[in-house]
Amino acid sequence: MKLVFVTQTLDPAHGSLAQTIDLVRALAERVDELVVVCRTAEWDAIPANVEVRTFDAHGKAGRALAFERELAPGLRGADAVLVHMVPTFLTLAAPLARVRGVPLLLWYAHWHGGRSLRLATLLARAVLSVDAASFPLHTSKLHAIGHAIDVDAFAPQAAARDDGPLRLLAFGRTARWKGLGTLLDAFERLEGDVSLEIRGPSLTPDEVAHRQELAARAADDHRVSVEPAIPRAGVPALLTRADVVVSPAEPRAGATLDKAVYEAAACARPVVTTNPALASFLSGLPLELVAPPRDAQALAEALAGVVGAAQETRDQIGVELRRRVVRDHSLGHWADAVIQVVREVRSARGG
Repeated sequence: MKLVFVTQTLDPAHGSLAQTIDLVRALAERVDELVVVCRTAEWDAIPANVEVRTFDAHGKAGRALAFERELAPGLRGADAVLVHMVPTFLTLAAPLARVRGVPLLLWYAHWHGGRSLRLATLLARAVLSVDAASFPLHTSKLHAIGHAIDVDAFAPQAAARDDGPLRLLAFGRTARWKGLGTLLDAFERLEGDVSLEIRGPSLTPDEVAHRQELAARAADDHRVSVEPAIPRAGVPALLTRADVVVSPAEPRAGATLDKAVYEAAACARPVVTTNPALASFLSGLPLELVAPPRDAQALAEALAGVVGAAQETRDQIGVELRRRVVRDHSLGHWADAVIQVVREVRSARGG
């Protein structure tokens, strides 16, 4: 099987897109040939059966022309094109793919559903996402295949407990919709020996401004720290050091099914969230882990329940959450599902 994978960048140091390399590795293990078309690439350990073609250029028109120039050779003999997260790439690929009879697939997991996504959905033979809640449009083309968590890298690590405070961690970008202001409001209501670490990148001017606001608030509470992002390789250890991971995203982000939640769960950490779309994933556990969004008091109560629980209970929750990630959201599960969708699409075309 030959697959073309279209994405933004292959960069292990990228603040939010480093995981794309995991997707490429997993797909490469399952196909004879993988062609990656991306704007930039900073990856040295490219598998032998992977060809990387970059299309960076000045201006939108220049990049569009460069994109089609690099895509065209990869389409020869391809079974499908999988476009990762950027609907415009699929729209640009459509004329060339249609002429060559190569079906287009779109992977998309985000809350925003604008005109470009609607057009890409129309042109795609299949749409892949975590589940129905992570794709903002209604379409019969949707295949729910779970997240792609590397459960070998994101796994419980031996972490010596000390007699210090119970450690809460909010991990991810400092975007306002992440609800970190609400988290600080909730944390002010939380009693006991507990600390809060907010850690992650700031990728836009507004995220930088919000980080500064959060840091100013944290300066008034010695229990709170706002820390910079760390390389992706260090994230599993960061998650393992936490006792509880908090994801206080606001309603418009409800469709994103925050990947950090699943990474924390893979590390056997209990997770408290304000994302109602995660209620099913976090159901049937000894503690209530989902609070309403933008409700600091409710979030404080949920956190208090986890903080006040016995260590044995938190450990039990962590073990069960990891089991669920391994079953439904592992990198291998995701890649196998992608290949199955490609086969189904090809079979439907008689190819």
